[in-house]
Amino acid sequence: MKEIVDLNKEIVFASPDPAVSRVISRLVGEGRLRKLAPRLYTTNLADSAENIVRRNILNILMWRFPGTVISHRSAREMRLTEEGRFFLTGSYNRNVTNLPGVVVVVSKGPAADRDDMVFGSMFIASEYRWMLENMQESRKAGGVSKILPAEVIENKLGSILIAGGESGLNEYRDKLRETAERLGMNREFQKINILISALLATHNSDVLKTPYAKALSVGLRYDDNRKKLFETLYDALQERHFVPRPVSLQSEDEYRNIAFFESYFSNYIEGTEFEIGEARRIIETGIPIAHRNEDSHDILGTFRLVSSRQEMMHYPKTPQELSAILCHRHAVLLSGRPDLNPGVFKTVNNRAGNTEFVDAKLVQGTLEVGFDYYSALNAPLAKAVYMMFLISETHPFNDGNGRTARVMMNAELFRAGEAEIIVPNVYREDYLLSLRKLSRQGDPSAYIKVMETLHRFAQTLYGRTADNLLEYLQECNAFKDPEEARLRF
Repeated sequence: MKEIVDLNKEIVFASPDPAVSRVISRLVGEGRLRKLAPRLYTTNLADSAENIVRRNILNILMWRFPGTVISHRSAREMRLTEEGRFFLTGSYNRNVTNLPGVVVVVSKGPAADRDDMVFGSMFIASEYRWMLENMQESRKAGGVSKILPAEVIENKLGSILIAGGESGLNEYRDKLRETAERLGMNREFQKINILISALLATHNSDVLKTPYAKALSVGLRYDDNRKKLFETLYDALQERHFVPRPVSLQSEDEYRNIAFFESYFSNYIEGTEFEIGEARRIIETGIPIAHRNEDSHDILGTFRLVSSRQEMMHYPKTPQELSAILCHRHAVLLSGRPDLNPGVFKTVNNRAGNTEFVDAKLVQGTLEVGFDYYSALNAPLAKAVYMMFLISETHPFNDGNGRTARVMMNAELFRAGEAEIIVPNVYREDYLLSLRKLSRQGDPSAYIKVMETLHRFAQTLYGRTADNLLEYLQECNAFKDPEEARLRF
């Protein structure tokens, strides 16, 4: 016979059926159920009532508040705030406080609209509706407020402007107006309309709260998440003391020796693999290897840049100079790949695996806001590793971004008279993983540590003949795969 109370579920709801009520009472008396709140029980006898309610909150709300609309900030977040609030719109005003660890705030307002989404026995406010609802006033702040911070609303409007341009944002405004007319929310529409007008530069930008939105209103469009990463790296670099690692003056031949291995390893990181002898012949003769024309030109292009001391003395003093130097160096580096538009910023978005790079429309603005932090750094290594990350993370070109970023990094070190960084094969994974940790987790510690190690290693390379340098790199395990050995010097 089937049990009328399912003890396999964590939450058990009361029932108007007297038979079910008697079973629940018996199970509570036997210690197999415990009461969480009025007419609400659980089979979980170990965890706290607060945690049980929190993780089952949506099911509890559907049972207890049928017909209401999940609204305001909750319609966007679909979870409790940190302070345990959840916001609904219904036919009455009430704060429900008898759920452990949770306060359900029900506000009297319009019933479900035609664009609202059915959610079990409830509805979820459409995006147009919750955007309008978040224009309402609240005397409370933080997680007890029913409205989202201004940053969230302005960022949403900004993303629409970037994705669809002015016409896209105007279409969005029309949808907001239509929703406001149906729901009687004209006052809320007027408030969001002013924000939209400010973003489109047809209203004073003083109404905007966030630097990102203010920048958009004057035409500077950038990736705000990347800007925050640049700021995080900048703060970490400013807190760090970097040991200078100067190198003695070198002859042209000595410098070319370093430049050869710099171009060799920089291309190896990107999957362009040659034997040392093959790479040397390409550099010495300028003739590509048969059947590997493009790869050969990649080696040649990188070497032309890093072996030119005049080229490596150039550094940007303005954001415009940064773009100009970047495009010039990229054009040289990928001169053998005309299909990749060498020297031209990307016009379509690119990605690698799950990583979405900076939107093509935001490249110039992202470089500009990132340049400010670069300008404020003093230590050569700090400027170098920041510059490398700025270019790598912005990813301004269709291809060749990593190699271009490393050239930009070493130009900073060369003009300061410090050792230029080489990333040997054996240290490739450490380098790439540290970059990924900063990019995805916002943690710059591993990246800075890796670059400091490579800078120390680089200083040991100088003052050697070509053959002696090759022998030393072999002793350091530089050419081995990461799983085979460790870098030693």
